[in-house]
Amino acid sequence: MAEKFHSELKNLKTETLEMAHLGRFMLRTAVDALIRQDPNLAETVIARKEEIRQMEIQLEEHCYQLIALNQPMAKDMRVIACTLKVITASLRIGRYGKVIANIVKKISDLPHIANLMSIPHMADLVIEMIDDSIKAYENDTIEMISDFSTRDDTIDSLRQSIFREGITYMMEDPRNITRCTNYILVARYLERCADHACKIAENVQYMHTGERIEIH
Repeated sequence: MAEKFHSELKNLKTETLEMAHLGRFMLRTAVDALIRQDPNLAETVIARKEEIRQMEIQLEEHCYQLIALNQPMAKDMRVIACTLKVITASLRIGRYGKVIANIVKKISDLPHIANLMSIPHMADLVIEMIDDSIKAYENDTIEMISDFSTRDDTIDSLRQSIFREGITYMMEDPRNITRCTNYILVARYLERCADHACKIAENVQYMHTGERIEIH
């Protein structure tokens, strides 16, 4: 019985990692579409929204079944609890990718201002945080997430910088308002994705050690 349970738990983690990678893919592709001003690429992100939603439903149900049928305790229960958080964070990251993709479709015919300011760099840092949080969950390790508080502070600073720069360009020329408003929104969405990476990291810490932390 225990062997079957742990086999199912392993499968659950594998399927959850697939969802996490899909959420990451949607965000990365949406940012790439923004950089390239490619509405067709953006559409490929929007087309995956139902797929990631269905994955969330199925994986959550799998978690609840494992709890109900096996009554896991200690580390096994922490693995399932962490998995539920990873599922939620992955869905939200994917949804932010979809929202950014929708922005691309609205402003793809407008030239970029200041090479998108710091958005490409900010996106790279956020994706790295997502990647490291996923790897930490996959490998049940906390080394690669130990500096997340500092990395999150960097993301917050970049968002504030993009906000200030965007306001400056809007004040200089009202024709910049649409693009800069959307840049500010994208920066905010990227910041939220970093927050979700931090939530995954917090729960990996709990899964690994039983200790609850808050990354801020």
